[in-house]
Amino acid sequence: MEWREEAIVLGVRRLGETSVVAEVMTRARGRHLGLVRGGRSRKQQPVLQPGNSVAVHWRARLDEHMGAFVLEPLELRAARLMESGVGLNGVQLVAAHLRLLAERDPHARLYDGLQIIVDHLDRPELVAELMLRFEIALLEELGFGLDLERCAATGQRDDLAYVSPRTGRAVSRDAGAPWHDKLLTLPAFLADAATASDAESLAAGYRLTGYFLGRHVYEPRGIDVPDARAGFLSALRKIGVAA
Repeated sequence: MEWREEAIVLGVRRLGETSVVAEVMTRARGRHLGLVRGGRSRKQQPVLQPGNSVAVHWRARLDEHMGAFVLEPLELRAARLMESGVGLNGVQLVAAHLRLLAERDPHARLYDGLQIIVDHLDRPELVAELMLRFEIALLEELGFGLDLERCAATGQRDDLAYVSPRTGRAVSRDAGAPWHDKLLTLPAFLADAATASDAESLAAGYRLTGYFLGRHVYEPRGIDVPDARAGFLSALRKIGVAA
Protein backbone atom coordinates (compact mmCIF):
# COMPACT_ATOMS: atom_id res chain seq x y z
CA MET A 1 0.00 0.00 0.00
CA GLU A 2 1.24 3.49 -0.77
CA TRP A 3 0.17 7.01 -1.62
CA ARG A 4 1.68 10.43 -2.28
CA GLU A 5 0.20 13.76 -1.22
CA GLU A 6 1.05 17.23 -0.01
CA ALA A 7 0.63 17.78 3.73
CA ILE A 8 1.24 20.18 6.59
CA VAL A 9 3.23 19.02 9.61
CA LEU A 10 1.29 19.13 12.90
CA GLY A 11 3.88 17.62 15.22
CA VAL A 12 6.32 14.79 15.92
CA ARG A 13 7.20 12.47 18.78
CA ARG A 14 10.43 10.59 19.30
CA LEU A 15 10.68 6.87 18.61
CA GLY A 16 13.92 5.17 19.49
CA GLU A 17 17.33 6.74 19.05
CA THR A 18 17.04 8.09 15.51
CA SER A 19 13.41 7.97 14.34
CA VAL A 20 10.20 9.92 14.99
CA VAL A 21 6.50 9.48 14.42
CA ALA A 22 5.30 12.43 12.35
CA GLU A 23 1.74 13.73 12.42
CA VAL A 24 0.58 15.52 9.28
CA MET A 25 -2.68 16.86 7.86
CA THR A 26 -3.55 16.03 4.28
CA ARG A 27 -6.48 17.15 2.17
CA ALA A 28 -7.67 13.75 0.98
CA ARG A 29 -6.57 11.49 3.84
CA GLY A 30 -7.08 13.71 6.88
CA ARG A 31 -4.80 13.64 9.89
CA HIS A 32 -2.27 10.87 9.40
CA LEU A 33 0.66 9.41 11.38
CA GLY A 34 3.76 7.77 9.95
CA LEU A 35 7.22 6.63 10.97
CA VAL A 36 10.11 8.77 9.71
CA ARG A 37 13.36 6.85 9.89
CA GLY A 38 16.23 9.17 10.69
CA GLY A 39 13.75 11.87 11.65
CA ARG A 40 16.03 13.16 14.40
CA SER A 41 18.87 13.88 12.01
CA ARG A 42 20.09 17.42 11.35
CA LYS A 43 18.73 17.18 7.82
CA GLN A 44 15.23 16.06 8.82
CA GLN A 45 14.64 18.14 11.96
CA PRO A 46 14.13 21.48 10.13
CA VAL A 47 11.65 19.79 7.78
CA LEU A 48 9.61 18.21 10.58
CA GLN A 49 8.66 21.46 12.32
CA PRO A 50 4.93 22.23 12.80
CA GLY A 51 3.51 24.49 10.11
CA ASN A 52 5.83 23.33 7.33
CA SER A 53 4.40 22.05 4.04
CA VAL A 54 5.86 18.76 2.81
CA ALA A 55 5.45 16.21 0.05
CA VAL A 56 4.58 12.88 1.68
CA HIS A 57 5.20 9.38 0.34
CA TRP A 58 3.51 6.84 2.62
CA ARG A 59 4.08 3.11 2.41
CA ALA A 60 2.85 0.16 4.47
CA ARG A 61 2.25 -3.54 3.99
CA LEU A 62 -1.41 -3.18 4.99
CA ASP A 63 -3.66 -0.13 4.91
CA GLU A 64 -4.42 -0.35 8.65
CA HIS A 65 -0.72 -0.21 9.58
CA MET A 66 0.82 3.08 10.65
CA GLY A 67 3.35 2.82 7.84
CA ALA A 68 6.40 4.91 7.04
CA PHE A 69 6.74 8.41 5.63
CA VAL A 70 9.36 9.81 3.31
CA LEU A 71 9.04 13.59 3.50
CA GLU A 72 10.40 16.26 1.19
CA PRO A 73 10.18 19.98 2.05
CA LEU A 74 7.88 22.20 0.02
CA GLU A 75 7.62 25.33 2.18
CA LEU A 76 9.45 25.83 5.47
CA ARG A 77 7.53 28.32 7.61
CA ALA A 78 8.52 27.23 11.11
CA ALA A 79 11.31 29.76 11.70
CA ARG A 80 8.99 32.61 10.75
CA LEU A 81 6.13 31.29 12.91
CA MET A 82 8.34 31.03 15.99
CA GLU A 83 9.17 34.73 15.88
CA SER A 84 5.96 35.79 17.64
CA GLY A 85 3.57 34.58 20.32
CA VAL A 86 0.72 34.66 17.81
CA GLY A 87 2.62 32.44 15.38
CA LEU A 88 3.97 30.00 17.95
CA ASN A 89 0.68 29.56 19.82
CA GLY A 90 -1.36 29.72 16.64
CA VAL A 91 0.30 26.74 14.99
CA GLN A 92 0.01 24.76 18.22
CA LEU A 93 -3.66 25.68 18.58
CA VAL A 94 -4.70 24.71 15.08
CA ALA A 95 -2.85 21.40 15.49
CA ALA A 96 -4.69 20.78 18.79
CA HIS A 97 -8.00 21.51 17.07
CA LEU A 98 -7.26 19.00 14.31
CA ARG A 99 -6.42 16.32 16.88
CA LEU A 100 -10.08 16.39 17.86
CA LEU A 101 -10.80 14.68 14.54
CA ALA A 102 -10.56 10.96 13.98
CA GLU A 103 -7.29 9.91 12.35
CA ARG A 104 -7.49 9.37 8.57
CA ASP A 105 -10.91 11.00 8.24
CA PRO A 106 -10.74 13.48 5.33
CA HIS A 107 -11.78 17.06 6.12
CA ALA A 108 -10.90 19.00 2.99
CA ARG A 109 -12.49 22.22 4.26
CA LEU A 110 -10.36 22.20 7.41
CA TYR A 111 -7.23 21.37 5.47
CA ASP A 112 -7.86 24.38 3.24
CA GLY A 113 -8.44 26.50 6.34
CA LEU A 114 -5.21 25.22 7.89
CA GLN A 115 -3.32 26.15 4.74
CA ILE A 116 -4.64 29.71 4.88
CA ILE A 117 -3.89 30.05 8.60
CA VAL A 118 -0.27 28.90 8.41
CA ASP A 119 0.28 31.24 5.47
CA HIS A 120 -0.94 34.21 7.55
CA LEU A 121 0.28 33.51 11.09
CA ASP A 122 2.73 36.38 10.74
CA ARG A 123 -0.22 38.76 10.18
CA PRO A 124 -2.12 38.85 13.49
CA GLU A 125 -4.79 41.25 12.23
CA LEU A 126 -5.83 38.62 9.66
CA VAL A 127 -5.22 35.38 11.51
CA ALA A 128 -7.32 36.46 14.49
CA GLU A 129 -10.46 36.24 12.37
CA LEU A 130 -9.22 33.27 10.36
CA MET A 131 -8.71 31.18 13.50
CA LEU A 132 -12.13 32.11 14.82
CA ARG A 133 -13.79 31.04 11.57
CA PHE A 134 -11.72 27.85 11.70
CA GLU A 135 -13.21 27.08 15.12
CA ILE A 136 -16.71 27.61 13.72
CA ALA A 137 -15.91 25.26 10.83
CA LEU A 138 -14.43 22.73 13.26
CA LEU A 139 -17.65 22.68 15.28
CA GLU A 140 -19.58 22.03 12.09
CA GLU A 141 -17.25 19.21 11.01
CA LEU A 142 -17.64 17.63 14.45
CA GLY A 143 -21.44 17.72 14.10
CA PHE A 144 -22.13 20.74 16.31
CA GLY A 145 -22.52 23.48 13.72
CA LEU A 146 -23.91 26.88 14.69
CA ASP A 147 -26.83 28.36 12.76
CA LEU A 148 -25.97 32.04 12.45
CA GLU A 149 -27.94 32.89 9.32
CA ARG A 150 -31.44 33.58 10.64
CA CYS A 151 -33.29 34.19 13.88
CA ALA A 152 -34.50 31.02 15.57
CA ALA A 153 -37.62 32.82 16.81
CA THR A 154 -38.70 34.95 13.84
CA GLY A 155 -36.77 33.64 10.84
CA GLN A 156 -35.44 37.11 10.01
CA ARG A 157 -31.92 37.48 8.67
CA ASP A 158 -31.13 41.03 9.77
CA ASP A 159 -30.20 42.53 13.14
CA LEU A 160 -29.01 39.23 14.57
CA ALA A 161 -27.40 39.96 17.93
CA TYR A 162 -27.43 36.80 20.06
CA VAL A 163 -26.90 33.05 20.00
CA SER A 164 -28.88 30.61 22.11
CA PRO A 165 -26.48 28.68 24.38
CA ARG A 166 -28.89 25.73 24.23
CA THR A 167 -29.40 25.38 20.47
CA GLY A 168 -26.51 27.30 18.90
CA ARG A 169 -28.98 29.26 16.76
CA ALA A 170 -28.96 33.00 16.17
CA VAL A 171 -31.56 35.29 17.76
CA SER A 172 -32.48 38.80 16.60
CA ARG A 173 -32.02 41.80 18.84
CA ASP A 174 -35.74 42.36 19.42
CA ALA A 175 -36.62 38.69 19.92
CA GLY A 176 -33.74 38.19 22.34
CA ALA A 177 -34.17 41.39 24.34
CA PRO A 178 -36.18 39.81 27.21
CA TRP A 179 -33.51 37.13 27.69
CA HIS A 180 -30.40 39.06 26.63
CA ASP A 181 -28.58 38.27 29.90
CA LYS A 182 -28.97 34.52 29.26
CA LEU A 183 -27.88 34.61 25.60
CA LEU A 184 -24.43 34.68 24.05
CA THR A 185 -23.35 37.72 22.04
CA LEU A 186 -23.21 37.24 18.27
CA PRO A 187 -20.54 39.59 16.81
CA ALA A 188 -21.94 41.57 13.90
CA PHE A 189 -19.15 40.51 11.52
CA LEU A 190 -20.18 36.84 11.87
CA ALA A 191 -23.76 37.64 10.91
CA ASP A 192 -23.03 40.24 8.23
CA ALA A 193 -20.13 39.80 5.81
CA ALA A 194 -20.10 43.54 5.12
CA THR A 195 -19.21 44.34 8.75
CA ALA A 196 -15.55 44.43 9.75
CA SER A 197 -14.28 42.82 12.93
CA ASP A 198 -12.57 44.73 15.74
CA ALA A 199 -10.94 43.85 19.04
CA GLU A 200 -14.20 43.72 21.01
CA SER A 201 -16.11 41.69 18.43
CA LEU A 202 -13.26 39.21 18.04
CA ALA A 203 -13.16 38.68 21.79
CA ALA A 204 -16.93 38.05 21.77
CA GLY A 205 -16.48 35.61 18.89
CA TYR A 206 -13.90 33.58 20.79
CA ARG A 207 -16.15 33.51 23.85
CA LEU A 208 -18.88 32.13 21.59
CA THR A 209 -16.80 29.35 20.04
CA GLY A 210 -15.11 28.63 23.37
CA TYR A 211 -18.50 28.04 24.97
CA PHE A 212 -19.62 25.51 22.37
CA LEU A 213 -16.25 23.77 22.15
CA GLY A 214 -16.36 23.35 25.90
CA ARG A 215 -19.96 22.16 25.99
CA HIS A 216 -19.89 19.78 23.04
CA VAL A 217 -16.26 18.69 22.75
CA TYR A 218 -13.95 19.23 25.73
CA GLU A 219 -16.33 18.48 28.59
CA PRO A 220 -17.93 15.33 27.08
CA ARG A 221 -14.48 13.94 26.24
CA GLY A 222 -13.07 14.84 29.64
CA ILE A 223 -10.21 16.87 28.19
CA ASP A 224 -8.89 20.33 28.96
CA VAL A 225 -8.94 23.34 26.69
CA PRO A 226 -5.54 23.46 24.96
CA ASP A 227 -3.09 25.81 26.68
CA ALA A 228 -2.28 27.16 23.22
CA ARG A 229 -5.75 28.70 22.97
CA ALA A 230 -5.19 30.90 26.01
CA GLY A 231 -1.67 31.66 24.77
CA PHE A 232 -2.95 32.61 21.31
CA LEU A 233 -5.65 34.92 22.69
CA SER A 234 -3.21 36.46 25.16
CA ALA A 235 -0.76 37.17 22.33
CA LEU A 236 -3.56 38.84 20.34
CA ARG A 237 -4.53 40.99 23.34
CA LYS A 238 -0.93 42.12 23.90
CA ILE A 239 -0.83 43.69 20.46
CA GLY A 240 -4.37 45.06 20.63
CA VAL A 241 -5.92 42.75 18.03
CA ALA A 242 -8.42 41.22 20.48
CA ALA A 243 -9.86 42.68 23.65
